[in-house]
Amino acid sequence: MDYPLLNAFWTMCLVFLWVMWFFLLFRIIGDIFRSSDLNNWAKTGWLVMVLVLPFLGVFIYVLARGRSMTEREVARAEQQQKQLRSYLRETAGTDDTAARHAEALAKLADLKSHGDITEEEFQKAKAKVLA
Repeated sequence: MDYPLLNAFWTMCLVFLWVMWFFLLFRIIGDIFRSSDLNNWAKTGWLVMVLVLPFLGVFIYVLARGRSMTEREVARAEQQQKQLRSYLRETAGTDDTAARHAEALAKLADLKSHGDITEEEFQKAKAKVLA
């Protein structure tokens, strides 16, 4: 088997470019379907163009809608980040009421440790705060 090193290098480059093109193609198809500023006919037209004229269609799409594709992706990521923070805030209980409860419990514990209230009074006040 006679396969020179330079041919192996060019083969690896072509495989890399082929994989990158597929990655870009799938990314563009996903963007076409997620895009809310295109009507159904425009989505169909872009999809047909990308599938019928694969290389040319992908390059034209990137030139025509590349910047807005990035803006939509950033907006989507920000929306997901807000949803995650909201979910974590609700789940972890870091809202204002939880902070107020923790502050009230800390004050009660401080009063109990100084002997200003008894254990029974502490338990009643604690139950009231947690209710």
